[in-house]
Amino acid sequence: MGVRSFEHIGIVVDDLERVADFFELLGFERAAPFHVRGRWADRVNGLDGTDGDMVFVTAPDGSGAIELTRFRSPLDDTLREGDAPANRHGLRHLAYRVDELAPLLERLAAAGYRLVREAVNYEDVWLVCYVRGPEGLLIELGERLDGG
Repeated sequence: MGVRSFEHIGIVVDDLERVADFFELLGFERAAPFHVRGRWADRVNGLDGTDGDMVFVTAPDGSGAIELTRFRSPLDDTLREGDAPANRHGLRHLAYRVDELAPLLERLAAAGYRLVREAVNYEDVWLVCYVRGPEGLLIELGERLDGG
């Protein structure tokens, strides 16, 4: 037997509160934060001295959670590229369906978040756009136009 269901995706961030706030602004539900450290965490992560803070944010339909983690140690000192383009290798973006795109984009703009370029009508099926979140997160938002 193989994979049974999607559980969550993990994203490592520097500013845990800011990123969690962004997902709440999108409509996600935030769980209580918690602290992770110790031998079991080292063994799972393949790191030594794991010490971090975590919080889960979940889409309102419960379709899967995002585990946001801020490591206190060990710290990653590699180059950070917060505005990587959509064609960068690796995890490209997270995509979510929304009921009404325009009011959500207004809330995001009021909080300082902007579209990567523009919202586009794709074949009268989707109104879709990319939004750049904190720390370079790329979020695709789509409103179904055909009632589907």
